[in-house]
Amino acid sequence: MRMVASGSAKSTSGPLAAGTSGRAMAQAMEPDLLAGLQQHLTMEREAQIAYTAMALWSAERELRGFVEHFKQEAADEQQHAALFADYLLSRSQSVVLEALPAPRQQWSGVEEILSAVFAMEADVTTSLHQLYALAERHGDLRTTVFLDPLIQGQIAAEHHAAHLLGRVRLGQGDNTALLVIDGELSAGNSQPASLAG
Repeated sequence: MRMVASGSAKSTSGPLAAGTSGRAMAQAMEPDLLAGLQQHLTMEREAQIAYTAMALWSAERELRGFVEHFKQEAADEQQHAALFADYLLSRSQSVVLEALPAPRQQWSGVEEILSAVFAMEADVTTSLHQLYALAERHGDLRTTVFLDPLIQGQIAAEHHAAHLLGRVRLGQGDNTALLVIDGELSAGNSQPASLAG
């Protein structure tokens, strides 16, 4: 005997439900959760162009390590947006790509950039937590399962942003210290210390 979870669109004996994309749909998605997932996808796309702008700023100042770091962060954010798009498609929903505002491109220095990075990553973490709570409230286990690894990765990203900001603040505006950190980023040696590892 096959069990059908409550909240399923239809049993296999009746017509299949379809989502906004027209694809077969196993479980309907609550409108506020769908809107939240779409908004988060936009947030990831905004983060991608913000990191690209930071990479350009760093390139103008010959900070090769920061350029590589911000380029990788931009690629990661693009991948995160793609994961949300894939998830929405898998749930038979159309993906809405909203227009994005131009990113900020001028900062007083690396500390100001990294402060903005930390705030941006913290906002993304908050958004993921809110989506998770909303999915739980609606009993949408598919979405909580999707979000679990993303939240774990986001907490690590926030931790790394705080670490880099702390390193730059420790240098107290000294260009030599900044070049040391830039070299660490170039060498791929910029992870926070770990007591567990």
